[in-house]
Order: sequence, then C-alpha cells, then structure tokens
Amino acid sequence: MPQAAITVEGISKRFRLFHERPTSVKERLLRLRGSRAEDFWALRDVAFEVPEGNTWGLVGANGSGKTTLLKIIGGILRPTEGRVVTQGRIAALLELGAGFHPELTGRENVYLNASILGLSRHETDLYFDEIVAFAELEEFIDSQVKYYSSGMFVRLGFAVAVHVDPSILLIDEVLAVGDEAFQRKCLRRIREIQAEGRTIVFVTHAIQQVQAICDGAVMLDHGQIRAMGDVADVIKEYRLVMLRRHIGFARRDLTRAAEIAGVELLDGEGAVSSVVPPGGELTVQVDVRANRPVDDPVISMVIYDGDGQFVFRTGTAEMRLGRLEGKLRVGFEMSSLPLADGRYSLTVGIHDRSERVVHDWHDQRYVFDVAGGLMEETQIFIPVETRVERL
Repeated sequence: MPQAAITVEGISKRFRLFHERPTSVKERLLRLRGSRAEDFWALRDVAFEVPEGNTWGLVGANGSGKTTLLKIIGGILRPTEGRVVTQGRIAALLELGAGFHPELTGRENVYLNASILGLSRHETDLYFDEIVAFAELEEFIDSQVKYYSSGMFVRLGFAVAVHVDPSILLIDEVLAVGDEAFQRKCLRRIREIQAEGRTIVFVTHAIQQVQAICDGAVMLDHGQIRAMGDVADVIKEYRLVMLRRHIGFARRDLTRAAEIAGVELLDGEGAVSSVVPPGGELTVQVDVRANRPVDDPVISMVIYDGDGQFVFRTGTAEMRLGRLEGKLRVGFEMSSLPLADGRYSLTVGIHDRSERVVHDWHDQRYVFDVAGGLMEETQIFIPVETRVERL
C-alpha cells in the first residue's frame, strides 16, 4: 500500500466575523474593548489521507470549506486546530493571478512564481520555453501582466504550476475560467502528471471530471466531511444533498402527512414495462396517499442517467392540486422519450409549493432502460431520416 502524500489530521479553521465595519479610529479603539464579532468555523475536525500517486477531488456546495481546506494543505492558511503533513514539493494554483505582480512582465512573473514554488533561476531557465509554449503567450511574454486577459492569466499560472516538477499539485476551480480548448489541454497535462506518479488534489463542481480522473473524493458540507473515499459513493451523496437543497430536501425529516403509495412505469400501450425504445412513450404513474389533509402539495419527478447525473425534472408545480385527502394518482406522460440507449433512474417526491416542507421522497428507487437504438455513443435521441440521392 502506498504511503500517504498528504495527511490531514483534525483540521479546524475559525474566522472572526465583524458585522459592523469601523469608520474611524475611535470606533476601532472601542471595538478593541468590546468587539461585536462572532466565530465562524469554516472547517471542523477534517481528517483524511491521500495516498502517494493518487488524484483526489474535493466537492461540495459553495461555502462548504473546499478552498479553505486546499489553502491549508498548500500552506497558505494556518489551521486553528490540527495539522497537515505533506511529502515533497507542492505547486498550487488556487486563484486567478495569485502570486502575479501586475507591474511585472509575463517573463518576470514566471521567474517570480517559480521561485515562490521552490525553483532556482537555473531550473526556471530550463523550463522557461516549455512554460511559455504551453501557455501560448510567446507574443505577450514581455508585456506587463496587468494587460493580460483572464484567460491569459489562467494559462500562464497553470503552465508555471505544472512545470515546476511538483510532487503534489493543488488546483482550485480556476481552471473553469479557461476556454474549452485550454481545459482539454490542461486535462491532458494532468493525465501526464498522473502517469508520472504525482499526487493531485483539486476542487471542482464538474462532477464529470471527478468521475473521469479521480481515485478518491471528499465531500464537505458546512465545513465537515459528509462522505469520503469511493468516487461513486461520494458523488451519489453529493447529488443527493444538492437535490435536497434544490427541491426542498435540505431537511432529512419527512412529515409523512402524504406518502408515495406506489410508482409504476407504463409503455405506450399502458402495460407495465421497464424497457423503452428511444423516442418511445413512457408514463410514470405515481400513487399518493394522504395520512392527514394536505393543502396544495406538489409531486416532483427527477430523471438521472446511469452515472447518477441529473437529466430532467418535472412536476405538478404549474397546476393546483387543491386539498389532498385520501388518494391521488398522477401520471407524467412522455409521448416521445428523447433519451439514448442506457439505464436511467427516477426520484419521486412530495413537497409543498415553497419546497421547504417535504412529506415523502424516494431517491433513485425506480429504474428503467432505454434500448433498441443505434449503437453509436450518444447522449440524447434525435429522430433522423437520412436521404441519399445520386447526382
């Protein structure tokens, strides 16, 4: 088993939040006596290990503490409690233009950044041409970086970070700023670094990237670890949390005032079926039972693909169901299912119109297959008639 390249031991980080900004020296002095501030814990007791040569993703909603944790791993912030132990040189690309001096040229900033990351001037000389070529900034390398576009900033910063021979590479969401072609180039370079046995930790909201290149993942939720380890399990938990927040599932407790009594998948003939051809008819029939009267409930349905990625959502929010007493049957009829071959799952929920009160929900409990289409790899089904004429 490989040794740990990064060991995070009980990390907590506290910030002091002041609700009133002082506007004078007098106010500053008075604040020293009795400051109106509160403690905000961005991280609480976070602990995990990243094995040497592994790539791990940090995921979570905005404000969950991902970037704070990455900065602590990189030595930019000090933890309030706990410690981080790392093995080898760290290169960090944490924010746009971090470490760049706007009055210096691109050339001067390359040498400045490289020295901060631990390279000698001679070592930077050896890598300089490769850095500039990777960033595609040959024409602008002797211009002051204050005139660079955001894309040029990103390209130069990433180029320096991946050419300083790091043992550990830390990357924040900054990569999302570059254009699509540069992002593909960055991913190719990351795969090369992986093949060299380097360790990578990156923060992202692009779950597809985590699935594609990560060996493990950590999900943070309000500064604490919610899930950790296997990528598929972490992503499933992440999507579950985001779904709850998106359609009112932020609370785990359910009222059970109304319950989902049954769900059936019906084909175009009205027969129960879990297999649908591309472009075929599918009806999701939901039976709801009220355990006590419920005013104007909303029935929601969400479709996910085989990787658990969100595909489509619909519901009864645009109509008024009135007061629910007894039983109710709702049918979501899709006359032409625009999905390509593959396995899909359904989440069904009952909540109020504000999406804050949840009565019942079944997460990805119902599965159906789309089969019978073309074998080419596609994401959606589009009916196409091909006509050929000899001229």
